[in-house]
Amino acid sequence: MMVTGAAGLLGNSLVRVAAARGVAVTAWLRSRAGERTLAGLELPVVLADLASDELEKRVESAGVVVHCAARVGIGRTDQAGFHRDNVLATQRLASACRAVGARLIHVSTVDTLVWGTREKPGGETPAGPQASDTAYATSKRLAEAAVLAEIDRGLDATIVHPGFLLGPWDWKPSSGRMILAAARGPFTVAPPGGNDFCHAGAVAEALLALADRRPPSDRYVLSGEALTYAEAFGLMRQVAGRPARVIPAPAAAVVAAGYAGDLWGRLSGREPALNSAAAAIACQPHHFSSARAIAEIGYRPRPAIEAMREAWTWFVERGYA
Repeated sequence: MMVTGAAGLLGNSLVRVAAARGVAVTAWLRSRAGERTLAGLELPVVLADLASDELEKRVESAGVVVHCAARVGIGRTDQAGFHRDNVLATQRLASACRAVGARLIHVSTVDTLVWGTREKPGGETPAGPQASDTAYATSKRLAEAAVLAEIDRGLDATIVHPGFLLGPWDWKPSSGRMILAAARGPFTVAPPGGNDFCHAGAVAEALLALADRRPPSDRYVLSGEALTYAEAFGLMRQVAGRPARVIPAPAAAVVAAGYAGDLWGRLSGREPALNSAAAAIACQPHHFSSARAIAEIGYRPRPAIEAMREAWTWFVERGYA
């Protein structure tokens, strides 16, 4: 098995779960800078840029390629960068896997699906292009289309849609920045929306199960515990040993702050994390059901607080917090 994006939260979790179980796994990194994320592991490493380097020879002996590599961000700028790293890279990898007969497990996102609520969560139904799409969501939707086109040509592939990932081995950090931010200061402010918080290790175990055998379905949601952001931030502060002081913010204030972020981005030349796209998403429910994955591949979501606690402990041990 070969894992792209082995320096990221999910890819790093997957290679560690695989290595711990004695599964032969090769870590795919974009450059040597990512090698520090493999500390404590002894496994083969491939160094290559998915968007530009030759791929067929690198995947011909893999058997299964789990494609975790992606550019992630919630905003509307740098569409060219997202297209290169998410669409072009996936298109080239899917084509290479088809050419050599390797099976592909493509890690997409729930952002490409029809969103649901806590009471009526979404499933594996793809959504068409939306006016509110971020550059990331657009690129991941196009990446899925590239995989589907190669399936029509004979590629053996499965697409998975994880929720909001948390856990240890978040070296950058990526989604774990939410925990670090929530733990700062005497209180934190929460937008009115919600999300499904899932343990990266549980998602990695599901990916390992998919790599072990061909599943009956071609898509799976791998989501987690449905929480409002106010509930999630309270738990994050709890695991960090902070008073659970969370102030709910009205949607209008969040949206206004997002537009202020857009203005700052135009002035500074760099889109901030708080922008109009991120603000709009933060005000919405964003919930999905993993029922198909639970029934067909044995996916076992873990409580959100478990993922938060392990992530926080890992951050503290490594000096992030």
